Amino acid sequence: MTIDPLTAYVGAFVDELSRVEVRDVVISPGSRSTPLALMFAQHPDIKVWLSVDERSAAFFALGIAKVEKKPVALVCTSGTAAANYFPAIVEAHESRVPLLVLTADRPHELRDVGAPQAIDQIGMFGKYVKWFHEMALPDNDPKLIQYVRTKAARSAAITMNEKRGPVHLNFPFREPLIPRYQYEHAFDAGKMDTSFLSFTTGKRDLSDDDYDILIDQLKNFENGLIVCGPGQYENAISSLQELADILKFPVLADPLSPLRTGFHSKDIIIENYDAILKSEIVREWTPDVIIRFGAMPVSKSYLQYVQKHKGCTYWTIDEGEGWRDPTHSGGRMIYADPARFSCQITSRIKIRRDESNWMDKWRTVNELALQEREAFVGTDQLFEGKVFSELNRLLPDETALFVGNSMPIRDLDSFFGKTDKEIEPLANRGANGIDGVISTAYGVAATGRRTVLVIGDLSFYHDMNGLLASKLHRLNMTIILVNNSGGGIFSFLPQAEHTDHFEDLFGTPTGISFREATRTYGGNYQLVESWGAFDEACSMSFESGGLDVIELQTDRAQNVQLHREYWKNVSEAIKKWADVNEN
Repeated sequence: MTIDPLTAYVGAFVDELSRVEVRDVVISPGSRSTPLALMFAQHPDIKVWLSVDERSAAFFALGIAKVEKKPVALVCTSGTAAANYFPAIVEAHESRVPLLVLTADRPHELRDVGAPQAIDQIGMFGKYVKWFHEMALPDNDPKLIQYVRTKAARSAAITMNEKRGPVHLNFPFREPLIPRYQYEHAFDAGKMDTSFLSFTTGKRDLSDDDYDILIDQLKNFENGLIVCGPGQYENAISSLQELADILKFPVLADPLSPLRTGFHSKDIIIENYDAILKSEIVREWTPDVIIRFGAMPVSKSYLQYVQKHKGCTYWTIDEGEGWRDPTHSGGRMIYADPARFSCQITSRIKIRRDESNWMDKWRTVNELALQEREAFVGTDQLFEGKVFSELNRLLPDETALFVGNSMPIRDLDSFFGKTDKEIEPLANRGANGIDGVISTAYGVAATGRRTVLVIGDLSFYHDMNGLLASKLHRLNMTIILVNNSGGGIFSFLPQAEHTDHFEDLFGTPTGISFREATRTYGGNYQLVESWGAFDEACSMSFESGGLDVIELQTDRAQNVQLHREYWKNVSEAIKKWADVNEN
C-alpha cells in the first residue's frame, strides 16, 4: 500500500532522527506543526516533552542538551511562536549546545500576502544558527524521501561537529495537516538497516612539528598558569592534572569547569583566585605564559589580571575553532581537543620539573584565602555567599547544581570551594542572560539528575512560566531563591552611586509574593530566616519529590558591604604573609 506524501515524508524525517540518536523532542502546541508533533509522539524511540510556552520550551531543551551533550529537537508552529525561541538559540550558539530547531511554516503561496500567523521565517535566527535550510514540501517520491532522510541526518551531525550549536530547519506544510501517524508502516519510507547517512569525525589535533615548536617555547617558561574556563572537558581531567603537575603550573579553575568537584586530586587547583587577584601584591606577579582551556572565566579579577600583563605569552586551547579572547591579548590560538593536547604535550616533556617557588606562592595565598573564607562564612547573618558554602556541605553526591547569572554565579565562584563529591555545576554562561534559567534547570532535571537551582528574584520572575514543567512532567527540583529585592549585582557597579535614579532604573524591586507564585504551580514554599532553618529545609527537600522553593530574603547594601569586607580580609592576610616573607 502506498503511503500518502505527508506521512511518508514526515515519518521518514522523524525516523531518521531517531536512527542518528536524537532521543528527546520538546513540542509546543500549534496547528501548522501538527504533522511533526503527531509523528514525533508516535515514534517509539523518541521521548516527547510538552511545553506550552515556546520561550520556556527552548530553554528546557537547552538544559537537556547541555547535560546529555546530544542534539535535542524543538517543534513549534508558524508565526511568532518561533521568535520566542530566539533567546535560547542565542545562548545555545554562545555556549555551544546542540539544538535542532524545527519550525512549521505556511506554504509559499500564503507568504507575504497577509495570511494569518505567517511571518518571514527564512533565516530568521541569522548567524546564531550553524546552518539553516528551508525544507521542500512533503512528497513521497523516492528522491524526496532520500532527501528528507539526508537532511535529518545532516542537521543532527552539524549540531555536534566542531563548535556545537543550533541548526534551524523550516518546514512548509499545506493542509490537510493530519498524517496517518497510526499506520503500521508510517516510518518505513526509505528506511535502511542502518542510518541513511552517517558521519565520522576525529578529535582535532596538531602536527608533530607544531607540538615540537610548543615544547621548545615551554622550555623558556618558568612561571606559568593553566586556566580552565567553562568548556568541553570530556576525558580531559586527568591529562590536565598531569600537564600541570609536570610543568608545575597552578591551575585557576572556573566553577563551571569540572576541576573543582569530583574524586580526583585537587592539590594544584587554585579555586580562590578571584579573591586572591584582588590583592595588589598578587596582581604584580607576572606569569611567563598563561595556557587557557575553554571560555573566559567568570572572574572579573582574572580579566583585569590578564589585561595588566599584556607582555605575557598566551595560549588559548579551543576544540571548536572559536575566538574566545575578549582581552585581545594575542598569543597563540590552538585548535585542538583539550584532552589530546594535554596528553601530547605531557608525553613530549622529557624532564619533570621540581617544585617551584612560583607554585608554592600560589598555593600559600590560596590557603590564606581559604582560611579567611571559612572564617567569614561563619556569620549568622543571611549573607548570600554563605548559601554556597552551606551547599558544599549539604548537597548529596551526584547532584546537578544549576546557578543563575549576576550574583549567584559569582558567589558560586567565590564561596563554594572544592569538594570530592560528584557535583556538576551548570549555568547559562554563553550570553549570561537572566531569562530562561528555571526552564534550563528543569531541562537538566529531565535527564534524571537530582537538580538544585540557586537563583535571584529577578531571574525567578523572568521565567516563572518554567515552573509548569514540574506539574507537566512530575520533575523534582529544589530552588533556592535569593531575594534581595531587585538587581543585586548593580549595587557593586558605579551606577549605585547615582542614588536619585538607581532604584527605578537598576534596583527594580518587584515586590511580588513568590509564595503565591510557587503555589500556583503546585510547589512547596518556605521562607527561611536562619541558617539552621536553611539547612533543615534543604535536607528535607533533597529527600522529597516535586517542587520546593526555599527563599532567603537578604539586604542588598549589607551584601555589598560583606563581600567587600571579605575581599579586604583576604588582601590583608596576603600582605601580612608577604611582609613576613620579604623580611
